Order: sequence, then C-alpha cells, then structure tokens
Amino acid sequence: MIKKMLIILVLFLSSCSLPGLGGNTKNNDVVISGGDTAERRIMAEILVQMINHYDPTINTSIIDNLGTTMLIVQTITREDANASSVMYTGTSLTGELQLEVTTDVNQAFWSVVEGYNTQFEAVWFPSYGFGNTYAFMVTKDFQEETGVTSLSDLQSYASKLRVGVDTSWISRQGDGYEDFKRIYGYDFKEVLPMSIGLVYSAVEAGEMDVVLGYSTDGRIDAYDLVLLDDDKKLFPPYDASPVITKKVLSAHPILEEIVLKLEGTIDETLMQAMNRQHDEMRVEASVIAQKFLEINSYFEDIEPIPLREREGYNTILGGHQ
Repeated sequence: MIKKMLIILVLFLSSCSLPGLGGNTKNNDVVISGGDTAERRIMAEILVQMINHYDPTINTSIIDNLGTTMLIVQTITREDANASSVMYTGTSLTGELQLEVTTDVNQAFWSVVEGYNTQFEAVWFPSYGFGNTYAFMVTKDFQEETGVTSLSDLQSYASKLRVGVDTSWISRQGDGYEDFKRIYGYDFKEVLPMSIGLVYSAVEAGEMDVVLGYSTDGRIDAYDLVLLDDDKKLFPPYDASPVITKKVLSAHPILEEIVLKLEGTIDETLMQAMNRQHDEMRVEASVIAQKFLEINSYFEDIEPIPLREREGYNTILGGHQ
C-alpha cells in the first residue's frame, strides 16, 4: 500500500510545473526567474504586481532562490521561465554571452541587447535606473584612519590588508582578480574567497580590512561601510534591466508597455533602501514591492515610447509595426 502511494505521489509531482510554482510557459503564463538576493526578489514582485494591476487575466508566477545568473539563464533556455526580474550588463556581457569586456556604458548595453535578441530570442529592456556593480568597501573608521577614497589609494596599505571577496570573482574573466592586479599594479597580503552574504559582516566585525561586495546592498548603510572609487575602471557597467522572451511578449503585447513604465524609476539609493528593508528589517519582498508601486500609483501617468520606435532597438528588433 505504501509503495503504491509513493508511486502515485511521484507521478503527481512529475506532472506538476514545479519550477514555475504553478505557472506554465507553454500556456504563455508569465513565469519570472527571481533569484536568491533581495534585489532580484523585490524586482520580481514589482513585475508581477505591475502585470496583475494592468492585466489580471495574465497568469503570473515567480521562481526564487536561483543562486547564479547562469541558473536564471538556464530556466529561460529550458522554457521553465520566460522572464528575468533583473539582469546586469557587465555580468551577462562576459558571462553567458561570452563577449569582450568594456567599460563603455552604451557599448555594454547595446551589446547585451543584441546578444540576447540573437542568442536567446529575448528582449533586454532599458534599465530600471540603477546599477549594481562590484565595489570594494571599507568601514568608515578605516577610511578616517587612512584617508583612502579610491582603489589606487589602497596601494600604500596593500601589503598589510586582508581582503574578503566574492568566491566567483577570483576566476572571473575581464574584471576579476587577475585583471585587478594587471590594471591597478598591486596585490594584497591576503585575498580570501567567501560567500557574498558574509563579506559585509566580516569587514564590520574587523575580520577583514577590505571586502568586495555589491554597490546597492542594503547592508552597506546598515554596517556603516564606505564604497571606494574604482578610479582605473576595472569594473564594466552593471546596469540593471528586466529580460523577457519575444515569445511571451508576442502572446501578451501589453507586457512591453507595462515593463517600460518602470524604466528609470529606481536609482541606486532607493534600491539600496529597499534591499535593506528585506535583508535587515526582514520585510517580505511582496510588501516592499506593493508599497513602492502604491506610492507611485503604479506609474499610470507614464506613457512609454514603444521599443521599435526607439533608435537602437528599431535596428535590433525591427522597425515600427
């Protein structure tokens, strides 16, 4: 009897659309890959709530707890999802698109727009208005003691510094550890790879002197940290944009207008504040998103210009229809 019940349970689970939490891309439901960061969770909720507000007939769902950009890309290529809440130009440029690194903002942006159009049949939308780049940071006490404000300033102290960095940064091509040493011309006493979630508490507790984190993380303000200027431009732009497949955009043309209403509406300061609400104050991403959208009346007064009427997009996606 137990064996029979287990077989039935396995058959039931295998028939469910688990990755999309009930959503099904084959039915043209909008299934959004979020992630395991506050930022990606919040932006996924903002997208879902915007869609529900403007067209409640569209079924929406979110896939959360995806730890890397590559996993998010895989959900789209496998058609488990047909949208991503946030993608970053610098990450995708040298990651899944395998393109040359560049510090030119426009070149990076149009490279990923064209790359996603040709390689993934997806539209890389204009930025939400914020970027989330890698950033080296120190405590305010450290800055006051040393007077450093940039990565070049650190060179005088480098031989004594313990530095905690994101594990994936060590082997990154284009703007990783080897590129740092080549561009800035120095190394640190110790470079210790660790989970990105640990770097902030490590420097705040004095276990590290310098750490590499993300520029919009809410813990920067919570732990009284200071970002150091990347004065020699190691890091490419990491402007944040949503990505949606052309297939689901074709099925629901209103999606383009809905998403474009969010263009340029969130800057780094606001995103950092929302991230802090989630990470430090334990506010649910859905609550943060709802408050943001209600305060801004769901951006109902914004009438965006269609992508195919914009220079750049009209070449990549085709002209006005």
